[in-house]
Amino acid sequence: MKTTVGIPFLQTDGASIAVGRRGMLSRCGMGIGGLALADLIQGRGLRAAETEPLNPMQAKPAQFPSRVKHVIHLFMNGGPSHVDTFDHKPELQRRGGEMLPAGNLSTERQTGALYPSPFRFRKYGQSGIEVSELFHNTAQHVDDMCVIRSMHADVPNHEPSLLLMNCGEARLVRPSMGSWLTYGLGTENQNLPAFIAMCPGGYPIQESQNWQSGFLPGVFQGTYIDTKHTDLDKLIENVRNDRIPPAEQSRQLNLLRLLNRQHLEQRPGDAQLEARIQSWELAFRMQTEAADAFDVTREPKHIREMYGEGVQARQILIARRLVERGVRFVQVWHGEGQPWDNHDDIEVNHRRLAKQCDQAIGALLTDLKQRGMLEETLVIWGGEFGRTPVVELPTKGANAGKINGRDHNHWGFTMWMAGGGVRGGYVHGATDEFGFKAAENPVHVHDLHATILKLIGFDHEKFTYRYAGRDFRLTDVHGRVVDELIA
Repeated sequence: MKTTVGIPFLQTDGASIAVGRRGMLSRCGMGIGGLALADLIQGRGLRAAETEPLNPMQAKPAQFPSRVKHVIHLFMNGGPSHVDTFDHKPELQRRGGEMLPAGNLSTERQTGALYPSPFRFRKYGQSGIEVSELFHNTAQHVDDMCVIRSMHADVPNHEPSLLLMNCGEARLVRPSMGSWLTYGLGTENQNLPAFIAMCPGGYPIQESQNWQSGFLPGVFQGTYIDTKHTDLDKLIENVRNDRIPPAEQSRQLNLLRLLNRQHLEQRPGDAQLEARIQSWELAFRMQTEAADAFDVTREPKHIREMYGEGVQARQILIARRLVERGVRFVQVWHGEGQPWDNHDDIEVNHRRLAKQCDQAIGALLTDLKQRGMLEETLVIWGGEFGRTPVVELPTKGANAGKINGRDHNHWGFTMWMAGGGVRGGYVHGATDEFGFKAAENPVHVHDLHATILKLIGFDHEKFTYRYAGRDFRLTDVHGRVVDELIA
């Protein structure tokens, strides 16, 4: 090692690399204690002048105390029918086949008469909340669930509604809910991504925009996992390097870290560079942790049987394994494309889709409760909108000439939450007598986001990020906290 003009250099393979004081300490025995102290200081969320910059993913406290440490978002992509799942409408059943009076709400496509639900509803739990036979297993936990029957969005189209539900904005580039959460709280596990989006078989509509970081630093973007695969190397591309042993990878990473940090010191505040550095280091650490987290065969047989068979069961079990290991936000997509987008054959398709996930959702709630994790995990279920109580008429498009499905409906739909400080065994709001429009205590998507943030420990009006000259937030300039949903 040599120095020039007071700047230490590291000699390696005939090349000289400039090393700062921190780099010198990391290679000198006398600096080990200082490094350990710096690590302890960072672990407490403090900053010292002579330490490395704080890891942006370091665990941080919320704005005010909260029991919620993790979120599992069960996203039913395509828009499940609320009147066939969690919003029983006796009047719809009684008057099926009748035409609604003129002047009722518009739909995206041409629709006809009232279409009664082909599924039976019954009351569950001490609360007596009515749930469709499609979600019999999930309904066993209805006393832990807060069912919102008066949700509404802005338009009956998938693309803007997906972005509104996931990012709080239907048109412009905005950070996703998971990115906001990891920006605010960091992560409890530095060896796994803080925000994971699992979607089997490829990207959904709007692709990675659904878990984008937007104008937040790139390190807060969700990590996509294709859970169609079971082999770790296919689940997470390039997660392992079979050609270079871990010790050699570590040496390469140390050199890369040195060069990147030196580069960053000359360009302070470069979020893209910081995100790239964090990604390289996380990728190295994930090689061992990810193999364990995504391998459900390590679970006892009775747990695997409780969740059931199939891709949905496996990824919902993985979701529990991830939050158990400190991952902040896990989004579980139900299939690729629009699996719940049943413009025709709704009885056949909704029954098939519910069968894929109902047992596993019930098992998830049971599992979290048995492990003492339900109160610290907020579970959210729903899609981007609901479906009409009237039948969709034949067209050349989605329903292929059949008259047994429902069109998109943003005027009124249902979502539910469980755990995480929500008011269990409670139904909030209502749609009209047929299930078309939110009629009592309507809850907009912005209101839902504001309430979720409060459950996690943030004031949605003060939880902001300054960009392009103004302070942005998940709810933009909208949203109100629905306190009735909170226990």
